[in-house]
Amino acid sequence: MTSYFVTRHKGAVAWAKARGIAAEHVCHLDVEKIRPGDIVLGTLPVSLVAEVCARGGRYLHLTMEMPPEDRGRELTAKDMDAFGARLEEFTAERVV
Repeated sequence: MTSYFVTRHKGAVAWAKARGIAAEHVCHLDVEKIRPGDIVLGTLPVSLVAEVCARGGRYLHLTMEMPPEDRGRELTAKDMDAFGARLEEFTAERVV
């Protein structure tokens, strides 16, 4: 089993490390690498979440309540704490 933390943000990487989250940091997820039991953390589009789930992986979304005036700027781990950052598990399925 492999865990991947998908982010381009240094503050998010620091936030995860401060919580002891042991996951391989990647800027972009190659869904072809996902195997049953793998865990993917981050803020992915729903189409990629569906791919992860279809391959037997689990998806934990990095959720936080961020005010509009703070969007578009780099956040620190401390900022993320202030916005209630947490990981929440979601599943998705492509409907054909």
